Amino acid sequence: MKKALSTLAAGLFLVASSALPSVAADKLKVGVLATLEGTYTVLGEDGVRGFKVALKKFGGKAGGRDIEVTIGASDASPDSAIRAARKLVEQDGVDILIGPLSGSEGIAVKDYAKSQPQVTFINGISGAQETTFVEPAPNFFRFNMDGAQWSSGIADYIYNVKKWRTIATIGEDYSFIYTQVFGLAVEFCGLGGKISERFWVPLGTKDFASVIAALPDDVDAIYLGLGGGDAVNFLNQYQQAGGDANLIGGTIMVDQTVLSSKGKAKQALIGTPASGPQADSWDNAKWQAYVKAYQDAFPPDKRFPSPSLLATGYYNAATAAFTVLNKIGGDLSDGHKKFRAELTTLVLDAPNGKIKLDGNRQAIGTNFVTEVVEENGILVNKLVKIVPNVNQTLGIDPAKFAKIGLPGREIPVCKKY
Repeated sequence: MKKALSTLAAGLFLVASSALPSVAADKLKVGVLATLEGTYTVLGEDGVRGFKVALKKFGGKAGGRDIEVTIGASDASPDSAIRAARKLVEQDGVDILIGPLSGSEGIAVKDYAKSQPQVTFINGISGAQETTFVEPAPNFFRFNMDGAQWSSGIADYIYNVKKWRTIATIGEDYSFIYTQVFGLAVEFCGLGGKISERFWVPLGTKDFASVIAALPDDVDAIYLGLGGGDAVNFLNQYQQAGGDANLIGGTIMVDQTVLSSKGKAKQALIGTPASGPQADSWDNAKWQAYVKAYQDAFPPDKRFPSPSLLATGYYNAATAAFTVLNKIGGDLSDGHKKFRAELTTLVLDAPNGKIKLDGNRQAIGTNFVTEVVEENGILVNKLVKIVPNVNQTLGIDPAKFAKIGLPGREIPVCKKY
């Protein structure tokens, strides 16, 4: 009898043990890929914060399944993004990958996604046009607009309100800033404006002396397509050189990642017009509730006064994923068929405006024209104008838009399209 009981107990133990892997496997494995190294580290850190705000909102579950999170770090280079993505997918076995953050990373991860059809990729906040416009991957979704879309409305403001007719541009020499300047140029040159010179600097530039010395004097303003450490370094050196030109901010030049940086150089940005996917001072109730959720989630010394656009991008990407998973009961069977179908048709009621996807799974959304002001001792982007329903071809006929060419150092040519 004792032997029989012993045998029964051993059998029950084996049954219980064999059940453990299925319980663990029932967890939803989500990978988060962000720039946690290099000049864009501060951007990546806030992107992860945005993801955590969404995770907290959903109680760490989606579709009735506990969410297991693995974070991968990149340095804004395509190679680093692919290394991190491969680890998350091929070693950690994630079901869904949210990321990356930077433009050229996005193009690389989109291409990698084609080789991993069992995983659904949801862009973090990377904004190069080619990511979804050129040979898009069927399992790659982007719930943020690209850099050209983020430029919508700024040229109209500087041309018709500021009366600036000639500008020069400085930008980091990679795909996202090419896309930003693309959107600016299509609108500004179409109105009759002129871009006299375009300066390009490597990502991670420390010394801007030669560029600052070469800036033309006969322009109405200078557009700054810089971000992270590059933006802060430029502002410091520009002030030391006595620079006093009118400035136009690229989207990440005037984000909280720069406006909240240490030192006085950022004061040079007061009065700078810009455009992007959010406005710090927007009085919309949904936006204000999101800002409070972000602020409540982290101690003041571990966050920015207001969420950066990087936080908002990752928050929206995670919210889209978790919302759909709840709707379909966490069903990722049949190659994520239901999940992807619902993502495709989702209209995301995001804190920065409603977002829907086009045929390339690319966001159509709301853009905000802003101006940097000081409020209560901190710098914020004050809302100037809202531009609704911005699509990837900027309202231009798709066939005509395609003929402009892909964003590059000298593309688009400054003319009316």
